[in-house]
Amino acid sequence: MTSDGRPNSVRIDELLAAGPTRSFEFFPPKSDEESAILAASLEDIQPLEPSFVSVTYRGGRESRQRTYDLVTQIEHDGYVTAMAHVICVGHTRAEMRDLLKNYAEAGVQNIMALGGDIPDDPSAANSEFEHAIDLIALAREIGDFSVGVAAHPDGHPRSPDRASDRRFLAEKLALADFAVTQFFFEVSEWTRLVGELAELGVTKPVLPGIMPVTTISGIERMKIMGGVVPVALVERLVAAERLGGPREVRAEGIRAAITLCQELLDDHAPGLHFYTLNRSTATSEIYHALFE
Repeated sequence: MTSDGRPNSVRIDELLAAGPTRSFEFFPPKSDEESAILAASLEDIQPLEPSFVSVTYRGGRESRQRTYDLVTQIEHDGYVTAMAHVICVGHTRAEMRDLLKNYAEAGVQNIMALGGDIPDDPSAANSEFEHAIDLIALAREIGDFSVGVAAHPDGHPRSPDRASDRRFLAEKLALADFAVTQFFFEVSEWTRLVGELAELGVTKPVLPGIMPVTTISGIERMKIMGGVVPVALVERLVAAERLGGPREVRAEGIRAAITLCQELLDDHAPGLHFYTLNRSTATSEIYHALFE
């Protein structure tokens, strides 16, 4: 505990240095129903002993406060380290400086520095940031944060090509401590990313992001979210639906995710980062298959 009774937060770069991590991502609830679902999910993952959890933030004043409230609540509950997503686009430097100071004063040591899309908020017009790298530099001024950044195996949608994307990512990782990838479905996507960064002299940890496809409709949603499901996996899921309906689709999607995770661990990935959509069931099944 700290001198004022707050639980000690653990830096994620230190967790990664100690060995493979297991982490889970959540988003702040917007309603009582979502709050109940999230509370149940957080309780369900406690026996899995997560290394840390991360909390998303999509931009705008209301979302910023919800993220702050959830991160600080998790930290003060004391059972797991939390990482706050921070988006720089749509903020002035003064706003971002205050937010980072508030996190530091609350005992939060870990942030995910993101560029983000311009939010649907009048304050976006006052943005003094363009890219996540500017936020990393400010975070280094404000506090002793462990800083993560986003990585896209196929390249960021706004990058002109994969080679330039890797150069931009290498520049971010020169200042940050680790990266977390967008979700993907084939181990070769992660190994290619890590290999291309190594060619640029970057060897900092790149955590693979995992999100199982558990419904046929989820295939299209994944595409909208930035992760194209490979044809071979789509065919497996469609065949599963013919064989056993939605239940078999879900089972096949989880089997595919288990295989991907095991291949990543075999290739010495620094950990596994699960995108939960605030529900613990599928993630728990994958975890138990891998580690028990």
